[in-house]
Amino acid sequence: MPGCVVPRAASPTRVGWRTLGPKRETLLSRTSQDMNPPHVFVARPASDMMSVRQVLDIVLSNTECLDSEVVALREAAYRVAAEDVLAPAGFPPFPASIMDGYAVVAADGPGEYPVAGQVMAGHPAGYVQEPGQVSYITTGAPMPEGADAVVRIEDTEPSGDRVRIKVGVQPGHDVRQAGSDMAPGTLVVRAGSVLGPAELGLAATAGAGTVAVTRRPRVSVLSTGDELQPPGEPLGPGQIPDSNHVMLSAMAQRMGCDVRPRTAIAEDTESQLGQEVRGSLRQSDLIITSGGISMGEADLLPKVLTDCGAEIHCERVLMKPGKPFTFSSWQAASGDWRCVVCSLPGNPASAMVTFLLFCVPALRRMLGHQPPALPRIQVVLDSELVPDSTRPEFHRVALAWDHDLHQGMGGYRAASTGAQRSSRLLSMLDADALITVPPGSQPLPSGSTVAAIDLRHL
Repeated sequence: MPGCVVPRAASPTRVGWRTLGPKRETLLSRTSQDMNPPHVFVARPASDMMSVRQVLDIVLSNTECLDSEVVALREAAYRVAAEDVLAPAGFPPFPASIMDGYAVVAADGPGEYPVAGQVMAGHPAGYVQEPGQVSYITTGAPMPEGADAVVRIEDTEPSGDRVRIKVGVQPGHDVRQAGSDMAPGTLVVRAGSVLGPAELGLAATAGAGTVAVTRRPRVSVLSTGDELQPPGEPLGPGQIPDSNHVMLSAMAQRMGCDVRPRTAIAEDTESQLGQEVRGSLRQSDLIITSGGISMGEADLLPKVLTDCGAEIHCERVLMKPGKPFTFSSWQAASGDWRCVVCSLPGNPASAMVTFLLFCVPALRRMLGHQPPALPRIQVVLDSELVPDSTRPEFHRVALAWDHDLHQGMGGYRAASTGAQRSSRLLSMLDADALITVPPGSQPLPSGSTVAAIDLRHL
């Protein structure tokens, strides 16, 4: 798509790796393929973490708008238009009656006239209406040649093959002139817009039977961790259900992505992780992983990504929740395929927040949305929000319209969804928006007006 590709930014210097002792070697030696020298992520100090803005810029500068495909209008609902749609001709293509009534020559004025014929929608008159004649006409029917106005049926008295016109009208009265709704060359659908009901209707009105749309992003979702079991499976000691895979897959599907049907959960070994990542790179525009990126001995994903040839652009973000978020990109040696990888924390609320802040803009860029970022709105806090001492916190809130706010103009009130622990997925259940709570010691007081990322437009 012209104008969609954004140059990639220079990658920041990566954090180093170091060798661990015997305990780490034991963890990594489950199979013969896992006998590589053990490594672990070396922690950055908080002052060296990247800001959310910096990371988002890196994500967007390394993400490209995808190619387009042509589909029938009936298959294009809620896809993203890849090209402008222009009206090749005016609409309506002919003068048409706005009302049921009688087509008249306005200069004739009130009086009794013979009915020359009737004109129905979809059927041109096929004759010229002379002065001193009228024609019965229905809504949407083309005006007979010679007539220049319509008198609605309520203002007439039919009598056999004649009718009395009781009111006088001006030329053009109750007539929709040719091209009055849509002039030739009118932009009816803008590239980057979502093809909702109005857009599809306008494209059809402009005569389009097909439309160019951005290809659906191919997305792979991978959960990592020995403790995870597929939903509905019996749990052994120390095991938990894998909620992230179904949650993140649903989010990607909601955005119009083609999510690959994978149900595998990767164990915490380099061989298993490497197999899953390598199997997804050439089949995906975006890989979303959860877990395996923090600072534990089993957090192997950054090294696996590097071993697969991916370039890691960032590894820690100054935010709460979601600090371990990692972003990388991979390109085939042939240069014919490129994939980006968003590695999210394993805790469900952290995974969801980082998906919203980084994966959503990346997918919107791939789809050609303008702009890629979600909209922000002003909201009024329903209660005090206490900040973290060092990191900005993305607090999940529910929105409710209050007619009395802003001197009766109305506005949204924002209520916290409860405890904001990174493991507490309930904090996302009723979340309509994210509020950035700046770090420090001073809480945001109840009644404050703050900006919020509106999540209702996914």
